[in-house]
Amino acid sequence: MEYKLKPISQGGVSEAVAKAELYRNLNQPEEAESICRDILALEPDHQLALRLLGLALTDQFTGGLEDRYAEAETSFGRLADPYEQIYYSGILHQRRAKAQGQAGRPPHLLRVLLERAMQCFEEAEKIRPPGNDDAILHWNRCLRLMESLPQAGEPAWEALSAGDDPPV
Repeated sequence: MEYKLKPISQGGVSEAVAKAELYRNLNQPEEAESICRDILALEPDHQLALRLLGLALTDQFTGGLEDRYAEAETSFGRLADPYEQIYYSGILHQRRAKAQGQAGRPPHLLRVLLERAMQCFEEAEKIRPPGNDDAILHWNRCLRLMESLPQAGEPAWEALSAGDDPPV
């Protein structure tokens, strides 16, 4: 017997989005990813599903070769709002740096990723909606992460995740 994915109904999209958000908050990004894919199968340009898919993918980063960095980048790149594209690109680089740091990658590689994230956050800050300081908050976090990076030969990767992990 051949199995095929079943499509969700148009009327179920809002509830599916809420479930994807809930699963991310429960630290179950694989569930959130699956739901987002169901939404995007019905509405390929659903902006919230694209954002949640990218975030769910970055929630799964381990710093290994299996990380689906390019897939998350593509998801964020399909966001229509220029601010969101740039801001979430920064999130992508920041989370990749953290995952690679926890995997034991050298600090000089992490600095490159954190600097790229900071560049994205600086760009996003210039076009941010009034009262939205998210890009500034993440820029500051990246700077603190860079300042906490160990010097050559000093293991201190715990600092990279201090309070910035996905919700449990």
